[in-house]
Amino acid sequence: MNSRRASSVLHVRELGSEDVLIKILYCGVCHSDLHAAKNEWGFTNYPIVPGHEIVGLVTKTGSSVQKFQVGDRVGVGVIVGSCKTCDICQQDLENYCPKVILTYNSKDQDGTKTYGGYSDIVVVDQRFVLRFPDNLPADAGAPLLCAGITVYSPMKYYGMTEPGKHLGVAGLGGLGHVAVKLGKAFGLKVTVISTSPKKEVEAIDRLGADSFLLSSDPEKVKAAIGSMDYIIDTIAAVHPLAPLVSLLKMNGKLITVGLPDKPLELPIFPLVLGRKLVGGSDIGGMKETQEMLEFCAKHNIAADIELIRMDQINSAMERLAKSDVRYRFVVDVANSLASP
Repeated sequence: MNSRRASSVLHVRELGSEDVLIKILYCGVCHSDLHAAKNEWGFTNYPIVPGHEIVGLVTKTGSSVQKFQVGDRVGVGVIVGSCKTCDICQQDLENYCPKVILTYNSKDQDGTKTYGGYSDIVVVDQRFVLRFPDNLPADAGAPLLCAGITVYSPMKYYGMTEPGKHLGVAGLGGLGHVAVKLGKAFGLKVTVISTSPKKEVEAIDRLGADSFLLSSDPEKVKAAIGSMDYIIDTIAAVHPLAPLVSLLKMNGKLITVGLPDKPLELPIFPLVLGRKLVGGSDIGGMKETQEMLEFCAKHNIAADIELIRMDQINSAMERLAKSDVRYRFVVDVANSLASP
């Protein structure tokens, strides 16, 4: 991946009346960026500039912008546009709009391509710009704009927030570690489910999980059958769902938010016999994303990050492919571009 100053060589659309020009300070490195860069989902339109966990400063506003002023600290997440008029958009669920515009690898309203946060500037419609709370760190808070809302939204929608209930978090990566923190903030009992025994100490001592389940140990999985009210499955690789379904109590909910590049096999008998639910969720609308940021600010929730310079992005991607990051890379964009 070429880490040159992207906005210098690729077109950034002109500032419209409803637009905000943002100087990018930090950008998280999402697993989706890796999928897109390698075209693992099959719809990458090269060239692309990834990055949809953006925190920056407003440097200019369009003539009709009233929500933001020059100097405001703001965030931009996974989407930068939608039709704004359909029933879905009217419900503040712009992320599900059939005409949603992604922050990168998408076509903007004016027909230009969208380019993401591995750059120095971005132009975004004010509706899709978020106020970034003062007490959230700009670097460690950036991953909340994708990882945070990806786990927050399903927890709210599927009613997975009742204090005292038991939440399983499958996978302890960029999404999973934020899910643990959110679960504890909601007052849930949280168990991390992982194939890696090395993550037990991190899950409990570093992130505050109540317990750890080694999913590669059949005896431990057997002992935990029927013990969880909810599971949020953050695993981005192909994996069996049957063991996760077996961990649920009657009426339990398994919600998947990871995006493997191949279909998963879903057993139906355990769902029917236990009245269990399997669902999915895709980030959240702008109103809910702002709500999530405020919740995280109130509860001092941010990502655990490794800060890198832009010229380290290729090695970071290689490490990300091996799950060798605790737990999110964040590019220090402003300082990367400040020197030759």
